[in-house]
Order: sequence, then C-alpha cells, then structure tokens
Amino acid sequence: MATIIETKTNELCEIILAEIQSGGIRQRIDTFLSDATARGAYESLMSKGQALQEKQHGGQALEPAEIAAFEKDRDALLQNPVASGFLDAQEEMHALKESVQKRVSKTIELGRLPTAEDLNSGGSCGSGCGCH
Repeated sequence: MATIIETKTNELCEIILAEIQSGGIRQRIDTFLSDATARGAYESLMSKGQALQEKQHGGQALEPAEIAAFEKDRDALLQNPVASGFLDAQEEMHALKESVQKRVSKTIELGRLPTAEDLNSGGSCGSGCGCH
C-alpha cells in the first residue's frame, strides 16, 4: 500500500510530466534525438569540449586555434534550430528540477512551507545538496 508521500509524489510527477509535454520540452528533445546530423554535431562538440577540459586540467596550455575551432563548432551548433531547441529544453528541464528540489529541500530544512523570500534568499539549501 502506497504511503501518502508516495501518492502525492506520484501526483507531482504526473504534473511535471504534463508540464514537460505542454511546454514542448519533450517534443524538442525527441526532435533532436531523431535528427542524426544535429545529434552528431552535439556529440562532437561535447567530445571536443571534454578533450579541451582534460588538456587544461592536465596543466597543458590550450592553443588559440583549438579554442577558435571549438567556438566555431559551438556557434554552428547554436545556429541549428533543432540543436538550439534541444539545448533550451535541457535548460528548462534543469530549471524545473532545481525548482522542485529547492522547494522540497527548503520545506524539510525549515519544517514548514518555504516563502518566496526563503526560496530567493541564497544561502544554504540544506546538507547533502552538493552546493557547498
């Protein structure tokens, strides 16, 4: 038998899914996933970015030509409406997730429903959140 928290959490998840559908987030993600060209450009850019980060983290200097090539590829990716739609959808999903996590964390931390001021007050969002 489901607890009240499980039931209400499932209701919240249904509302979140409806928001993702009605906001077009899911459609933009699916469009991107079905576009091999956009997906390939994105994956290539992510690989290049990771290689540059690893090089920099290893103490090696990045060559201006490497940086320029990465920026050129990034700019080209952002000009692709399918890829930019996907990136926007990712940001919206992240913001939605952060909003829910912050509200739940603040509720547990404060022992009451947080006010708008509580949610906007920076500071700690509770232990174990990974922000400190």
